[in-house]
Amino acid sequence: MQRLVLAASAAALALAACASGTPRAGGANVQPPSATAQLEPTEGHQARGRIAFTQLGDKLRVHGEVVGLAPNSEHGFHVHEKGDCSSSDGSSAGGHFNPHQRKHGMAMGEEHHTGDLPSLHANAQGVALIDVQITGVRVGSGMDDIVGRGLIVHRDRDDFTTQPTGNAGPRLACAVIRAR
Repeated sequence: MQRLVLAASAAALALAACASGTPRAGGANVQPPSATAQLEPTEGHQARGRIAFTQLGDKLRVHGEVVGLAPNSEHGFHVHEKGDCSSSDGSSAGGHFNPHQRKHGMAMGEEHHTGDLPSLHANAQGVALIDVQITGVRVGSGMDDIVGRGLIVHRDRDDFTTQPTGNAGPRLACAVIRAR
């Protein structure tokens, strides 16, 4: 009976360990690489929010919320080359993050910048929720690593064809992507 109780206790501990992260040799758990971005409005705008990035194998999960957008609107959303939001208009973040020197396009399309993300779609209250998985961008390693880069929400929808910006207009909000 005592062995059965010990075996049940060991099984419960093993299940709890699996639920809290990926087991590693020696019993330690490893969380997937992740980062966050706290979007703040640029001068004269109201958009703000929090976006989380989690590396899931070869895919990057991008999820979060942006508020203060125009109701029922679409907005370009990009990782920019510099993690610098010091300018009042967000221009200090530079252009789109593009380490492979490709043309601008739709995230997951045939050709696109590493920093090209799916557009944000605001609801009737001006709130945009995003929860997507994309490839070709990473958190924490390689030349496609977005940690330390800028994250920008644009005023207009991205047309995914105009080079190099998608004609997405002024920058409404800016953040620096930081490792968690």
